[in-house]
Amino acid sequence: MSAVHPADLSIVSQWADELDGPVLDLGCGPGHWTAFLAGRGGHSRGNGHSGHAPLSSLDVTGVDPVPAFVEHARGTYPGGRYEVGTAEHLSAPDGSLGGVLAWYSLVHHSPDAIDGPLREVARVLRPGGRFLVGFFEWPALERFEHTVVTAWRWPVDELAARLEAAGLTVLGTTTRTDPGSRPHAALIAEHRTVR
Repeated sequence: MSAVHPADLSIVSQWADELDGPVLDLGCGPGHWTAFLAGRGGHSRGNGHSGHAPLSSLDVTGVDPVPAFVEHARGTYPGGRYEVGTAEHLSAPDGSLGGVLAWYSLVHHSPDAIDGPLREVARVLRPGGRFLVGFFEWPALERFEHTVVTAWRWPVDELAARLEAAGLTVLGTTTRTDPGSRPHAALIAEHRTVR
């Protein structure tokens, strides 16, 4: 976590502090965000109190398709819960989660493959549950060679439209560009309440 940009830490922390219910760290990689989230106390929204009442630490599960990452995470953060799984087929029951974090973990999904994972996120979130996705931002949809495998950078509006089509309501957007670095963005969305 010492290498995490302060702006990213702030975004994820603020998002986590508004959650109510179990959380999934989708594409957890080495497990550092899962462990960080597990150490935070969530808050209950709309609890009738002025302000937010702190809850106990968040109930977090890290999921990654790479068994070596899951093994590493279990060894590095032995108190955490980590599973091998994919964004296309999440094991969580329908409407069971208060939050899903996908911090740069969907960047390797091509434009014709990202809708399935977004629908899965919407499926597992309870009404009012929050989704936070971090990604590389660019004026036009574009593929590029990333560290391990090809990745995609998205225009904010285009990825936001994909979230909306999956049944999520975009609540906010942040962007930043650091000198000598790729532009970054994050979207926070909420699962729509069925009426």
